[in-house]
Amino acid sequence: MDDELEAGFTAPSGIDLSPITLALNEEHCGQRLDKVVATLVPQFSRSRLQLWFESGHITVDGKPARGKDTAYGDEAIVIAPQAAPEDTAFTPEAIALDIVYEDDDIIVINKPAGLVVHPGAGNWTGTLLNGLLHHCPQLVGVPRAGIVHRLDKDTSGLMVVGKTLAAQTDLVRQLQARTVKREYFALVWGTPRASGTIDSPMGRDAKDRVKMAVSSSPFAKPAITHYERVATGELDRRPVSLVRCRLETGRTHQIRVHMQSLGFSLVGDAVYGKRHLTPVFHRQALQARRLGLVHPGTGEDCEWTVPLADDFAELIAKAGIDEPQDGDVQGEFDDDDDGDVVVEYRA
Repeated sequence: MDDELEAGFTAPSGIDLSPITLALNEEHCGQRLDKVVATLVPQFSRSRLQLWFESGHITVDGKPARGKDTAYGDEAIVIAPQAAPEDTAFTPEAIALDIVYEDDDIIVINKPAGLVVHPGAGNWTGTLLNGLLHHCPQLVGVPRAGIVHRLDKDTSGLMVVGKTLAAQTDLVRQLQARTVKREYFALVWGTPRASGTIDSPMGRDAKDRVKMAVSSSPFAKPAITHYERVATGELDRRPVSLVRCRLETGRTHQIRVHMQSLGFSLVGDAVYGKRHLTPVFHRQALQARRLGLVHPGTGEDCEWTVPLADDFAELIAKAGIDEPQDGDVQGEFDDDDDGDVVVEYRA
């Protein structure tokens, strides 16, 4: 779910695709060809060179070469570099963005379910980052195009982006100081207690490194979730509860793992939920509903609120639960009573 990032990451700059000619000499005689090539062009990984060998993009004296062949020391090798998906991942793409608020310093986005935030294995294009670079070209000069935290692909809701390096750095520091206020709605199976706090460190699951888990490992990171049961209903004759969660930390999959650790997995969660119940909904029923922070440019306390995504709203309606309005949920961001004026925005 909400995964906090650190500033300082820069996008890959791409590679020069011009052909490279290598002339071998007697010192290379007797060595494997792939090892010789890897030594002469260290800017490319061995795995990438292996792919080029296999695809015929490395030739010896004009003929496709095999990495396992032996070098004689008098060959002319030509490498025709090929772009990998990640080389062109950080390119602008015309992707529709639901922008809730924008000024010279920040963009607040209502991310739809299904949109990947950041390019990665299997998702090198069509991400929020690609859309941001198209919408605001200046973000090419900001690490991660200004992104400071992530939402899972199938989690909907609010995210903030810094449009300048100064704004992004300020937002990162607010996240690190745990002053950014993040409220989520989740629909879970069962009926948890009226309210509580889950203070359980998290780390990689020891049995499945793709998953996260509550962990006692010395490498586990602190994770704190406050939750409140807002309403109850029924799906497929099973009890469900609409739960409001407020985060102090933003670990990967935090709400999903924390609620599952109490025995109340999210409806539709195919990773942490109950497999025989996942067909009820096509994604985890989770939305970042409200976001509060100090504006990095003006210093004002700001809040943004969005209604539930259409599919989420239809799901809770099916469960016999009305979507709560602002006045229906008490104590939303009242963990501090400093008397500051808060500028509120609603989609």
